[in-house]
Amino acid sequence: MKIFVTGGAGYIGSHTVHVLVRSGHEVVIYDNLTSGHRNSVPSKVTLIEGDVTDKSKLNFALKSERPDMIVHFAALIEVEESIRVPMKYYENNLYGTLCLLEACDKNRIGNVVFSSTAAVYGEASSITLTEGSPKNPINPYGHSKLMSEKLIQDFSSANSWFRFVILRYFNVAGAQIDLNSGVASLKIGQFRERATHLITLAARAAVTNGEVKIFGTDYPTIDGTCVRDYIHVDDLANAHLKALEYLSGGNASDVFNCGYGDGYSVKQVLEAMKEVSGVNFKIEAAGRRPGDSPSLIANSNHAREILAWKPQFNKLGLICRSAYDWEIVRERLKKESESRI
Repeated sequence: MKIFVTGGAGYIGSHTVHVLVRSGHEVVIYDNLTSGHRNSVPSKVTLIEGDVTDKSKLNFALKSERPDMIVHFAALIEVEESIRVPMKYYENNLYGTLCLLEACDKNRIGNVVFSSTAAVYGEASSITLTEGSPKNPINPYGHSKLMSEKLIQDFSSANSWFRFVILRYFNVAGAQIDLNSGVASLKIGQFRERATHLITLAARAAVTNGEVKIFGTDYPTIDGTCVRDYIHVDDLANAHLKALEYLSGGNASDVFNCGYGDGYSVKQVLEAMKEVSGVNFKIEAAGRRPGDSPSLIANSNHAREILAWKPQFNKLGLICRSAYDWEIVRERLKKESESRI
């Protein structure tokens, strides 16, 4: 199949693109490169530089490429920033999705896999969250994603030829694993300089002998710090492949959680990173951060049963190790680039 991937040069997008190429699909990336990276794009893949809110350019790209399916990543994802500048998130995430759907309508492209988030659930209403759990986002990022989901669902209801899969990610981390050796491939990972996710921040602290802040130590959790379900980025990339195969089989639109069902606290993650890196980096306790839920853990039985999704890298140590190994490479590449300037 020919797959059009918005945001395909970004962190999760690039890992998914590599999986799609490895599976024999033709891929076209559409990315504005604000957080994506050219080095993450495989040599066989076409890269169109453009923004999803640019209606004319997006429509022209889809008209020219005529893909069979679309994977829509292109989104802003920083919770704290979304609270400070909410309109930026509604414009990019919600309006960007609207622009994509209008382009799908004009070009009669009827299959989309949408990148959503566990942030749509807000405060956890149970120990683990199913797709049917209450949706009560507590930050503009979560709201923008939930509204995008509703937009996609309404568009599908009004157009019988259009079907979708919505994947709700829990906390994504790690770097590409070499399937032969079982260790980080060191080809792609989190290039983004201003990363906000815990495992990336911990890996960078270990590599640079830096410091990590814990935002909130008084949550109603096992040790007072936030608990999250951490999923390796390659397992998530494979979930997208499964979703595309599901749609290509003519199946009905559906929503799936993507997580392991295992929760780890901030303190547990930091200790795991210290163990795999052998570096006793500094940790500073700070106050709670606006928009953070105490606990978010996935029930992903639906994806396992319907999509036949089988995670391969469900080990916190492996996730941390791949992230740490990647950061060593990223730091070296960064220094090499600076020395050439």
